[in-house]
Amino acid sequence: MTNLLSLILIGMLIGWLSGLLVRGRGFGLIGNLIVGVLGAVVGGFLFQLLGLQSVGLLATIVTGIVGAIVLLTLAGLARKQRTT
Repeated sequence: MTNLLSLILIGMLIGWLSGLLVRGRGFGLIGNLIVGVLGAVVGGFLFQLLGLQSVGLLATIVTGIVGAIVLLTLAGLARKQRTT
């Protein structure tokens, strides 16, 4: 139960930080959680492709933020293409 709570809190932190960095604002509680968790998955996948490994809380947060930024950037590009 403690690990699940930690995962949720870290996911919200990652989502909130990446939202600030990419879009200038957060996405609300549920949106931040979803972006954070998906970003952690994307970041972990990208880091594995590069042969990098995240160890520890700070490295996990950085990996998640990188993944979330990539995810949000791709979503923003897709949205711009759809409107033009």
